[in-house]
Amino acid sequence: MTNGLFNKGRCFAFLLCGFLVISGCKSTQPVTSSSSNSPTRSARSGPSGGDMKKYSDVITSKAVSDEGLFGVHKVNDKYYFEVPDSLLEREMLLVTRVAGSTQNLSFGGAGQKARGQQVVRWQRKENTILLRHVSFSSVADEDDPVYKSVRNNNFEPVIYTFNIEADKTDSTGLVFEATKLYTSDIPLLSGLSSFQRRNFQVRRLDGNRSFVERMASYPKNVEVRHVLTYDAGSPPDDGATGTISLEVNQSMLLLPKEPVTPRNWDARVHYFSIGQYDYSSEEHKAARNRFITRYNLVPKDKEAYLRGELVEPTEQIVYYLDPATPKKWVPYLIQGIDDWQVAFEAAGFKNAIIGKEAPTPEEDPEFSPEDARYSVMRYITNPIQNAQGPHVHDPRSGQILESDILWYHNIQNLLRNWFFVQTAAANPDARNVKMSDEIMGEMLRFVMAHEVGHTLGLPHNMGSSVGYTVDQLRDPEFTSTHGTAPSIMDYARFNYVAQPGDGVTHFYPKIGEYDIWSIKWGYTWFPDVEEADDENEILNEWIVANGDDLLYWFGFQNGIDPRSQTEAIGDDAMRASELGLANLQVITDNLIDWVEAPGEDFSDLSELYSNILGQWRRYMGHVTTYVGGVYQTNKTYDQGGEVYEVVSKADQRRALAFLNRHAFTAPSWAFNKEILDRVNQSTAVETFRSAQAGVLNNVMSPDRIARLIDNETRADGETYTVFEMMDELRGGVWSELRANRNINVHRRHLQRAYLERAEYLMTTEPPRGGFFGSPYDVSQSDVRPVVRNELTILRRDINNRLNAGNVDRATRVHLEDARSIIEDILDGND
Repeated sequence: MTNGLFNKGRCFAFLLCGFLVISGCKSTQPVTSSSSNSPTRSARSGPSGGDMKKYSDVITSKAVSDEGLFGVHKVNDKYYFEVPDSLLEREMLLVTRVAGSTQNLSFGGAGQKARGQQVVRWQRKENTILLRHVSFSSVADEDDPVYKSVRNNNFEPVIYTFNIEADKTDSTGLVFEATKLYTSDIPLLSGLSSFQRRNFQVRRLDGNRSFVERMASYPKNVEVRHVLTYDAGSPPDDGATGTISLEVNQSMLLLPKEPVTPRNWDARVHYFSIGQYDYSSEEHKAARNRFITRYNLVPKDKEAYLRGELVEPTEQIVYYLDPATPKKWVPYLIQGIDDWQVAFEAAGFKNAIIGKEAPTPEEDPEFSPEDARYSVMRYITNPIQNAQGPHVHDPRSGQILESDILWYHNIQNLLRNWFFVQTAAANPDARNVKMSDEIMGEMLRFVMAHEVGHTLGLPHNMGSSVGYTVDQLRDPEFTSTHGTAPSIMDYARFNYVAQPGDGVTHFYPKIGEYDIWSIKWGYTWFPDVEEADDENEILNEWIVANGDDLLYWFGFQNGIDPRSQTEAIGDDAMRASELGLANLQVITDNLIDWVEAPGEDFSDLSELYSNILGQWRRYMGHVTTYVGGVYQTNKTYDQGGEVYEVVSKADQRRALAFLNRHAFTAPSWAFNKEILDRVNQSTAVETFRSAQAGVLNNVMSPDRIARLIDNETRADGETYTVFEMMDELRGGVWSELRANRNINVHRRHLQRAYLERAEYLMTTEPPRGGFFGSPYDVSQSDVRPVVRNELTILRRDINNRLNAGNVDRATRVHLEDARSIIEDILDGND
């Protein structure tokens, strides 16, 4: 496909709904009625010949005009577009961003996209202009008979119609008033989603309080800023007003006539992607095209590039920092952007990506963060503790056109908590409520690099962390030159494995081996490529050459593969979590000393202690995934080995033993009375009950039990059976029964949680299908017979313990109640 998707006259067809849409072909008009083709000059005057005004009567001498992609004019309180014939039927990307937000509106702020990117086109029909929504979901060759069906079964919605008020006799421009497009309640341009409308009880858009603020036209885009005001029964902020007002920015960006050549998506490397149904494929079905999203980098000097020299691209990837960014963080944030240069060098490019401060008004009076020509880090002042890295792309090819990183001020608090809880035991620099600017700056640099990775097309690689061993993460020499995982796109936060005395001094993530490899795979330029399939052979060879090297492995997080887990580091979760727990104990024992400050209350102590318990939960979750776990390694036929492999019996058994030892025993170091007396009024026991019950419910999930049953049928060697797991779990949770010990309050609560979960498994059918549904039919599986068997054994053990005597009152009452519950469960399911 020469310079795009259409080497054989391929045309995109249309889909009524969805965010991605159709393309016209260079050689063919898009699908419209016969009367909607681009008109000739003689057709402009309309049927009576007198429907249009003179250009000078509409765009008067009072007009304030701006020329660019197409003309925009303000005449008194009206705004006009002047669209040339050459732009009719051209695809334009419409990006709707919230420029002025209100507190509690959504998880976002000023700069966020109000909805997914859209594609529109201007189209003439007699004396009107239509704005139509375009889809690229279905494709077919225009000379293929099936193209007619694709065209007829997908149709472009008309979003708005405009009367043509004048034409410009000395050019080909059509003039129409555009004001109401931006002051009416049009879903495509709205700042509110349907969920927000329901949640905030929005009744209507008030046109009298909605207005256009400004319009500006640039060579490739038009920017419109407008205010939308809604009557609302329950607004997110200032409820007494009954009003939501939003400042919204609409960017209309001209897409290239010919899309760039795309690159096929591959599950073994993984990029964000776009998809299409291809009805002209040679396959016996509507094949799926899937292309990665990436910037289009082309070397300035192609001959030097092919000789292996580093060459600058024809267009750099430039990210500007919001002028609102605090100055002390600017060097660190720019460094986080520039850190990706080493990855692009692996793809043959130098200076491919660069961070800059935004120009001042004196340097560029027209610069705007919402302008679709610029990629900008938006600094947002609201309580959200996060950052986001979305991008805008050409839906025909996946070419990234620009990106906007949303940076929330309170990310600093999140980083403080992570760094303290994960590293303070071995890292004196983390033992402060307020980190030094240098430490915080390095953490902000890491987050910036992570978010930039998203804007380059890279998703989270939650499996990358297994590429580094637990021993390497404790090695001062290794950690001084490496981050916490081979990919900064993993959620491998800070090094919680390193112990006091190990001598580790570097605790941060950084651009790693996988990041460099994935940019090489996605961005290397190849000559003489006409269509995506031309690159498949060499790109596949690169993947196969890495073999089973986990440094270059992409792990998709599915909740089943213990190698692909959020917030985990190291190649063995049992060992890593054991070390992490040892560090948590050190931190808890010293927490008051490390955070106390004269005159301060205990809010920081409470917040950090809560984060310690949250970190405890993470470690338990990392280990639980081994039980019933299945490794998933995406492969093709030319790679040996299985795609799906059951976790070894030894590792599953180690995992359950870990949980019995750390999750299901009475809390010791974590139940710190000195801290609890300062931060917890009366719910300390409940806090730990909730934490332990959460782990237990996870272990006893119907899907996990069903996988253990399934795994017995597919494992080649000895496997961990469902009866072994359930017996060992029951033995751990109810260990006092056979040991003839009394049962303390924490264990009593845990044991009641066990019975409640058993009742759930015996009586409830989990939802089937859908995104969160279960693939297993519990009622027709072995799950309930297994649980019934466990309850029968447990009832016997309870009777034996009660008959043995030496039972305190609390234990007796508890066991008698437990026995009654078991009988109710079993009798109710006979």
